[in-house]
Amino acid sequence: MQTIELTIDETLLAKLDQVTSKLSLTRSAFIQQSLEAALQQQEIIAQERRHAEGYAHHPVQPGEFDEWETVRVWEQP
Repeated sequence: MQTIELTIDETLLAKLDQVTSKLSLTRSAFIQQSLEAALQQQEIIAQERRHAEGYAHHPVQPGEFDEWETVRVWEQP
């Protein structure tokens, strides 16, 4: 573990303290969990971007997935 110094706006710090108090967490634990969640979200966004680029370069062809229609029964709304 490394210790870092962080500058934070007073209003944001007050909100942080309210939330951490309600959750019985330390500031450090909350910030660490939040950073991990944010980094995971960024990885998901990067994967979605790669998928979109892949489909842009190799679009789905008509009939490409027709054989899968019989595998799953699609529920009608």
